[in-house]
Amino acid sequence: MTRPVNGSRATHSPVPPAQPGVSTSAALAPVAFAAMPHPLGDELTELHVHLGGAVDPAAMWGIAHDQGIRLPTKDYWEFVDLITVRKQAKKSFEDFLALYHWTELVQSSPLAVEQSVYHVVGGAYRKANITTLELRYNPMKRNRGGERDLDHIIMASIRGLDRALLEYPVKAGLIFCLDRTFDETLNSIILEKAIAYRHRGVVGIDIAGGKNPDFRYRDYTALFKKARKAGLGVTVHAGEDDDWESVDEVLQYLEPDRIGHGIHAARNAALCKRLAERGVLLEICPSSNLDSKVVKDADELGDYIAIFKKHKVRFSFNTDGPEMLETTLRDELRLAVRSGWVTKEELQECGAWAKEASFLPRNGRS
Repeated sequence: MTRPVNGSRATHSPVPPAQPGVSTSAALAPVAFAAMPHPLGDELTELHVHLGGAVDPAAMWGIAHDQGIRLPTKDYWEFVDLITVRKQAKKSFEDFLALYHWTELVQSSPLAVEQSVYHVVGGAYRKANITTLELRYNPMKRNRGGERDLDHIIMASIRGLDRALLEYPVKAGLIFCLDRTFDETLNSIILEKAIAYRHRGVVGIDIAGGKNPDFRYRDYTALFKKARKAGLGVTVHAGEDDDWESVDEVLQYLEPDRIGHGIHAARNAALCKRLAERGVLLEICPSSNLDSKVVKDADELGDYIAIFKKHKVRFSFNTDGPEMLETTLRDELRLAVRSGWVTKEELQECGAWAKEASFLPRNGRS
């Protein structure tokens, strides 16, 4: 299991007062930190991280007990096995998604969400020197079916974000996930919340979740047009557990800036050319794709990446859920080079593409 790296806090100057119309997060961004080199070296950007898979198990254990949640075990190490891939029967994509049951339950309160966001942003900096981070989650999967007020959940995530930005020299924002298993009414509410909090640290929207035979991306054309008009970034899970046609449908109807995973787009050359022409970036998550069995093995994933390079499709490497998958972004980058998917020079280019594709405000503006 990944262990936290001890690191000293950087000092910072007093926080300037927020200006009207500018988010608290944006106001905190320009805070000057002492120019201390990070022991892990160069700064990294990560665009695809799920809150449910990114909190250290020790922190999750504490959060669960703080809330008095009845867990299926009283043994800490059994709990770790429950929320990580180490001893899970990884037979299918749905088995992989089932890992989120307990993490989302533990995170289902304002206190838990605040602590979770805070731990993820700080941990990403300490463990991997990630200084640009976009963290995604579904607020409706944290309010216990309506028992908790949705706005309280969202505000708690923003407080966690602001606390982390105050303590670490990072830029970070939130992406709200719509869900393929939700109906359009519920997803519309999530979109409206994203728009309402777009000046408070919410930078984009996504569609994720398990398979639903009644779901069609094209049904969300109007909602995503509304999101783009409001200034939100658009990324969509597609081409992960389904074939290239899902990426094609998303590209045609939702006009995304980025695609979550998107690996099976490699099966269609014409689609790859359109992705390259539009500058859509694929958020590739190697360990996640291997553990969830959406690719057969590292060789198949390497073949897909080779096709993307051939057609000049932009992509970045991400963790998806570093604690759940017991990895870090640096581990993923080393895996990519060690497996021969990319050279060190190409890896640097991927990092530049990721930073360029980020939804976070440029120059401290929201």
